[in-house]
Amino acid sequence: MRNGTAGMDVDLKPAETTLITQRLILEPLLAAHAAALFPHFCDPALYPFIPQDAPASLASLTERYSRLESRSSPDGSEIWLNWAVKLAGDDEYVGYAQAGVDADGQAMLAYFVFKPYQRRGYATEMCMQIRDHLMTAFAADSVYALIDTRNQASIALVERLGFKREALLPNADYFKNANSDEYRYRYAKNT
Repeated sequence: MRNGTAGMDVDLKPAETTLITQRLILEPLLAAHAAALFPHFCDPALYPFIPQDAPASLASLTERYSRLESRSSPDGSEIWLNWAVKLAGDDEYVGYAQAGVDADGQAMLAYFVFKPYQRRGYATEMCMQIRDHLMTAFAADSVYALIDTRNQASIALVERLGFKREALLPNADYFKNANSDEYRYRYAKNT
């Protein structure tokens, strides 16, 4: 066990790595990011296909980000990776990304691109960088994403990144007064 991660013999230094793409800087998430991200997360247009709603307050978002700074789940079974994503050479945040890596080498990927920055290729850029980081720095065997079947933009994104649809999960969740069917997509090293 290293860095307090029970059940996982991993070095958490890669969780603190700033990732850089041609246009973006992915900063490891800190509680201090809450103030810059909160106004974007208040946009209800971000939430039609996920069970979450906008954060209740800046204080609640700051508290959540403080917990995420540990980079590991409370029981130590999963590495938590979260990034505040901003434009290179600018202080403007365009999104947020998260990933989790569990002890069996499986990684999960999720992301938000804030409404004013959608349809500019930022999601492709940041998700590709994170996918590759998970495969190299954490030796993930595969990366998966769970996507509501109505979310055509995210489906197109993961397919563009080489993820393959492996399952339909009917009634995977219930939120906003509707059942949510989900697709499970996976990217594997031999894909």
